[in-house]
This record gives sequence, structure tokens and C-alpha cells, in this order.
Amino acid sequence: QVQLAESGGGLVQPGGSLRLSCAASESAYRMGWFRQFPGRQRELVATINTADIINYQDSVKGRFTITRDNAKNIVNLQMNALKPEDTGVYYCYARALGGPEYWGQGTQVTVSS
Repeated sequence: QVQLAESGGGLVQPGGSLRLSCAASESAYRMGWFRQFPGRQRELVATINTADIINYQDSVKGRFTITRDNAKNIVNLQMNALKPEDTGVYYCYARALGGPEYWGQGTQVTVSS
């Protein structure tokens, strides 16, 4: 079973930046970040696979950048130009090719003045 350890998150003013990191206990084909707002379903933010093929949610394109270090099984999410509507709980995600999904415990991101 893949263990995911998240770091980053916190409180930032609108227009500010935050960086989320997630370390996996073993290699996963696809890693990334989802987020969840109160009363809403979890939604994709960005994912990246071992071939560096990336998917972004439209609302974060141009503001968020996902990268991964395959040697260290780490995925990072650099979030710039943050907006209040980005506020939510962000979850690290990992999935082996054809295998089950794994989730981190979640980290709170709050964008507020």
C-alpha cells in the first residue's frame, strides 16, 4: 500500500503563493492533487504521470504548476496568483498503472485577506 505524506498549505493573501509537496512511499504511475470544498465533491486540480504528461483543471491553468521527481517519488504543486475560491482541502493522489488509488490525509489551503 502506498503511503503519502503531504506538506505545505496554510493561510495566504489573495495573489500570494503556496507550495504543496507530497512524498510517496513507493513509485506510482500517476500522482497529483485534488481539492474539496465544503459540501462539494472532490475535484481534480492537476495530475502528472511518469512520462510527465500533465492534466490541469481549467481554473488553475497558468497559475498552478505541477512537477514530480521520479527518483524520490515526490510531486509538488506550485500555486501562484491564489484566489479566495482556491480555498479548500487539498489531497495528494497516487495511482499505480492499472492499480488502486491512494490518498493523503489532506492539507488546508486558505486564501483570505
